[in-house]
Amino acid sequence: MISELTGLTGSAYLIAALVLGLLGAILVVAGLVALFRARPLGFAVRTLAGLLLVTLGALAGTVALGIQGYQALTHEEVAARIMVKPTGPQRFTASVRFPDNREARFDIAGDEIYVDAHILKWKPMANVLGLHTAYELARISGRYRAIEDERAAPRTVHSLRVHRAVDLFGLRQRHAFLGRFFDAEYGSATFVPVTRPAEYEVRVSTTGLLMREVPRPGA
Repeated sequence: MISELTGLTGSAYLIAALVLGLLGAILVVAGLVALFRARPLGFAVRTLAGLLLVTLGALAGTVALGIQGYQALTHEEVAARIMVKPTGPQRFTASVRFPDNREARFDIAGDEIYVDAHILKWKPMANVLGLHTAYELARISGRYRAIEDERAAPRTVHSLRVHRAVDLFGLRQRHAFLGRFFDAEYGSATFVPVTRPAEYEVRVSTTGLLMREVPRPGA
């Protein structure tokens, strides 16, 4: 509801900006006509009123763009749903379901489930134009709580990437000029302990990945 109200507010500001700007431009033109007709008072009044309306329109437009940018920068998207089930000491299975309905199942060793991703962070102007943070899930693996286990216990790492014709992350790393539009200099990761059967949503936002448990019916 809040996001809907914010969107309506942004639209109202945008409409106000267009109307005020149009009226201001008409008054400025009317002022110039008065000047050509040797009416200095009419020129001054109409021009000042027109400039005032244009300024108010610019302010309203700035607010509208600011609201739009804020909505874009707080956008979250579900990247995958993961169902985990312990199968033994420091062992569990993870069933991953992607938004396109692809599914994959992995046997993982560790105390926690760990997912990481490549993040494409668009510059602020691109956010205003409606381009959100882009991502590609990269790997799923197990993570041990104890450093000693992390060093010596079995490691399980599985790829989550799919082949794509255009790899924006790779292009950004190869071509520096693309840095004007987006960053691809970092990844992001999230992990949670696996102690019982549960389902999680892996979400991506402009701040990176996060994992939230999906409440069970009746819980």
